[in-house]
Formats: sequence, structure tokens, C-alpha cells
Amino acid sequence: LVFDDAGMLYITMGDRGVRPTAQDLSSHMGTVARIHPDGRVPEDNPFVGREDAQPETWSYGHRNQQGAALNPWTRVLWTNEHGPKGGDEVNIPQAGHNYGWPIITYGINYSGEPIPEAVGTEAPGMEQPHHYWPVSPGISGMAFYDADAIPAWRRSVFIGSLAQMALIRLSLDEAGQVVGEERLLQDQGQRIRDVRVGPDGAVYLLTDNPE
Repeated sequence: LVFDDAGMLYITMGDRGVRPTAQDLSSHMGTVARIHPDGRVPEDNPFVGREDAQPETWSYGHRNQQGAALNPWTRVLWTNEHGPKGGDEVNIPQAGHNYGWPIITYGINYSGEPIPEAVGTEAPGMEQPHHYWPVSPGISGMAFYDADAIPAWRRSVFIGSLAQMALIRLSLDEAGQVVGEERLLQDQGQRIRDVRVGPDGAVYLLTDNPE
């Protein structure tokens, strides 16, 4: 759940393991939804007025979204999602855009077989991820770093890693492109579930390990 500067609420949803629903505009599954805090649908949502679509839908074609945060420099929503075996993604969801799952993906089934619906990694009318990992780190919560406490981390986005037990730091340039990647805390053996930046500029982590 993320609020933007206009007070709109963005809600991320996965496909619940039923791949075709992410391409079905009549379903909320595999979408980013955008609503007023009281549940009303904004009149400028991209599918308002279409009988074959849910009016709350902002973007679609998502698999299993895990993290979402408002970019502090552009004030635009970023999300991340699990691929299947490979193909974890960072996306910048735009109104009405299709992010491809399961038609395009950089991953395969856990069995090693291709995704049945997939045609490859590109298709007309479908967006490429802003960043992706060929080998899935099992990404989780995300947070941008815009504090002064650690100057070397400014203009970064932090993402937790469950499978590789690390804190991922993506360095961004002024255009928001990923120009570097660093893995932190890999020696701790902790599945990092969520990450936040506090008002003191410190980075706080939530793990799902018992110790």
C-alpha cells in the first residue's frame, strides 16, 4: 500500500498462482490498483468506462508483487515483483500499461520448463522491466534512500532478498537508471523481509528468521 502526493492509494496484487488472470482486465489479480482512500475510483483511472475492465486497475500484467515505494525525486510509484525461476523485476507502473506476465518473462517454471503462455522476453504492447535479475534473489520490501546520514547511499533504492539473504542496494543516476548493485549483510544469514529508512537516516530491516 502506497499513497502518492495527491492522496491516491496504490494497492499491489499478485496473480494468486493463476497466470492468465494477470492479462484479464476483468480481474484485479496481477494488477496495481489506484483508488481514493475512501474506496472511490478516480475518474482519470485508465480503464474507467470500459465494461471489460475493473475501473480500479492502474496497470496489469504483474506476477507476484512484493515491494512498493514512492520515488522521492520523481514522486512516481516504483514496485518490484517475484519472477518464477528467474526474472525478478523492478517496475515503474504507468497508467494503463501492460507489464507482460505471463506472456513475456525473463524466468522459467520451477520445473525448468518454459512458462506455457510465454512467447519470450519481448512482445508488442508490453513493457520491459526497469531492472531485472536473471537469477532470482527472491526480492521483498523496498525503500529509497534520500537521507543525509550516509551520503554514499543517497540516490539508492534498497530491496530485501529472501532467497539470497542479503540487502540489495541499487545505485541510481539522476534519470533513475540503475547504474550499480551492491549486496549487504550477506554474512548474517537472514531472510530480509522488509526495509525502511527512518527519520534519523538509519536503515531498518525486518527479517523472518527466529533469531
